[in-house]
Amino acid sequence: MRVYPPNKDTCLHHHRAVTDVLKGWILEARGLGLTHDEISVELDIPQSTVASFLHRFQERGSEENLRSTERPQKTSARFDRYLIRTALVDTNVSNTVLRNITNSGVSASTIRRRLREDHIRKWRAVKRASLTEEQAAKPLKWAREHFNCTQEYWERVFWSDECAVQKDSNGQILWVFRHQNKQGKYAPKNVRGWEKGGRLFQMIWRCFAGTKLGPIAFIEGTVNTDIYIALLQDNLVPFIDAIIADV
Repeated sequence: MRVYPPNKDTCLHHHRAVTDVLKGWILEARGLGLTHDEISVELDIPQSTVASFLHRFQERGSEENLRSTERPQKTSARFDRYLIRTALVDTNVSNTVLRNITNSGVSASTIRRRLREDHIRKWRAVKRASLTEEQAAKPLKWAREHFNCTQEYWERVFWSDECAVQKDSNGQILWVFRHQNKQGKYAPKNVRGWEKGGRLFQMIWRCFAGTKLGPIAFIEGTVNTDIYIALLQDNLVPFIDAIIADV
């Protein structure tokens, strides 16, 4: 079970500073019984960094660094962890709004720096079709049932479907807080669904089998049973005959 969001920033993997937020994650993971290697994988930091910090913590009895001549940080480790959790819940708010939500007295630029220390920044939300949980569950169940089917099996399957191609009526770009990984990128709260209502609209039908593409048909007007049967007879049946003839 993953306890912390993975930080997959390979460019910083060998030079990542042990921030107060990271110290808190390490101590919490150690308290849950994770080994040095497991913490290293979980937080995507070198095992030597984990071991070195925990050794210093055991010797000093404190997670604080030795006194430095640098200007002290304006926020506490506890606040930083709260800020990160809040940003990952309300992902589509701005830095200024996030500052108000967390009731902090620091500037928006400080908020931005604290988040970037944990490799969180604003990313453009990906666009995907808006699906309900029930709509998404059915194809997922089917995919899992056929997960072990071989390539030879799928090459004998003919696929056909129709869909409406429609221009997205909302051209606004949505920016969200997240880590740079697929788990955050495709989380439902970080995805902007297509909004219907645009003027451009076209119904199309297409089929394929293996690596061979079938014809594409443009459908005008309303699709009823008679129109769909005629479409299959004119397009799918000749395609199947041509594939069988090549075998």
